[in-house]
Amino acid sequence: MIRLDQIKLRAGEPDEALRAKIEKRLGMPSGSLGSFRVLSESVDARNKPEIYRVFNVAVPEEGDAPEKAYEDFLPRRAAAGSFDERPVIAGFGPCGMFAALRLAQAGACPIVAERGASMDERVKAVEAFWGGGALDVMANAQFGEGGAGTFSDGKLTTGTKSPWSEYILRSFVRAGADPDILYRQRAHIGTDVLRRAVVNIRNEIIRLGGEIRFRTQLTAVDVQGGKLRGVWLNGSEYVKTGALIFAPGHSSRDSLRYFADLGLMMEQKPFSMGVRIEHLQRDIDAAQYGAPHGELGLWPAEYKLSVKLGSGRGVYTFCMCPGGFVVASASEPGLLVTNGMSLRARDGENANSAVLVDVRPEDLPSSDPLAGLAMQERYERLAFELGGCDNFAPAQRVCDFLGTASRAAALRCGSDDPEPSYRPGVRSADISACLPPFVSGSLREALPLLGRKLRGFDAPGALLTAIESRSSSPVRIKRAASLEALAADGSVIEGLYPGGEGAGYAGGIMSAAQDGVRLAEQILSLHL
Repeated sequence: MIRLDQIKLRAGEPDEALRAKIEKRLGMPSGSLGSFRVLSESVDARNKPEIYRVFNVAVPEEGDAPEKAYEDFLPRRAAAGSFDERPVIAGFGPCGMFAALRLAQAGACPIVAERGASMDERVKAVEAFWGGGALDVMANAQFGEGGAGTFSDGKLTTGTKSPWSEYILRSFVRAGADPDILYRQRAHIGTDVLRRAVVNIRNEIIRLGGEIRFRTQLTAVDVQGGKLRGVWLNGSEYVKTGALIFAPGHSSRDSLRYFADLGLMMEQKPFSMGVRIEHLQRDIDAAQYGAPHGELGLWPAEYKLSVKLGSGRGVYTFCMCPGGFVVASASEPGLLVTNGMSLRARDGENANSAVLVDVRPEDLPSSDPLAGLAMQERYERLAFELGGCDNFAPAQRVCDFLGTASRAAALRCGSDDPEPSYRPGVRSADISACLPPFVSGSLREALPLLGRKLRGFDAPGALLTAIESRSSSPVRIKRAASLEALAADGSVIEGLYPGGEGAGYAGGIMSAAQDGVRLAEQILSLHL
């Protein structure tokens, strides 16, 4: 294989020009190049107005081994009778979903218990809630098929290295995602496409002998002599099993409290709190590209910013959604939570991102492992009350938040300011009233600094919507080297495998999926 790096196409230059540039780099006659594979694609906008798409490619040579097929990534099939008791997975977010897929591909026929609803039912419930209806505590932006990622951007970036990354990406492509997620910088599926892909993965698990049960909650576990014997579902159904993957997601607070009471070893972990910020996408394009993305033949511009304050505390942007929406993501009545979402086309007028402040264990009021959960709940309740107790979110223009001017009377905005995208709606308020003082103070200090890194980020009319509080779990369930849970006395609970975001081992779709495959492989290693 010949690898060629840094092949550049000018913004707007057609994809077909890439082949000609590869031929030129290799000294080949025009039209003589056979196949090639794009390894990565990114945008170089450092020297505006000269903007380039930058490709790294691989060109096969005679005698090269054939490229791996998807089947080459699949596990070895278990022998008949290897699984006398079917493994159980609690949660069908990315961790549980890919654990189930991996186990099903090996012939283990897993049973998945998902407390939320199936995709169609869930989407209808969420749309009704965003339209002003009641919250369904079992079908919302947090609970249901696909997990919290179903109502996000479908981002597939992660800083976690894993041998399973390509397997996960290829699984998404086989399920209907665009193949560009295999190589594009900051790859994303898009919420609309992700929903279809998740359903297709579910159907594949079922085809292979797995079972998916919606509106079915893990309510208790049967542990005897330090070993898992079975689980209770919905309080009454007992399923005998020696392997449980507990993949709860960061919002399954009742489940986390149950396991804390059961005596699992848990610890506080750093997390973040803050707000969502909205700008017009055309302004982000102008800052990053110097022109609207459509005129340049590029995808909508993104950003990823961070700053370290004099206090040593970090403030950073997270889950940036070009052309997206701020969405209502509560999972319990009386609480208010925001998140960001965008479709595959990313063609909305606004760009949004979380702006988050580090929350450390020393910021918590006690050493209780679940103190972070209580802190999240406190401020989510304040946000609900500040918004008017009807699921409207408190919002404020940057100029009002920073005290540099005032437009607060009715969130007035000019033609160059974004309209709120949050549904069912927003109300003008001093958002500091629903943020910890160190968070609001850090945001006030950081916004102008972030504005120096991205022109217009701290524009007076940029809109802040509170509260973003569930970017990650504030607690971790401790695991042994075998990936099984530890009891408070340090002993291993055989057969109980906590994983994914809610258990404190992931921070997004890819890292959660990676952890799910890792847990499945550990279980398979005991049977294959």
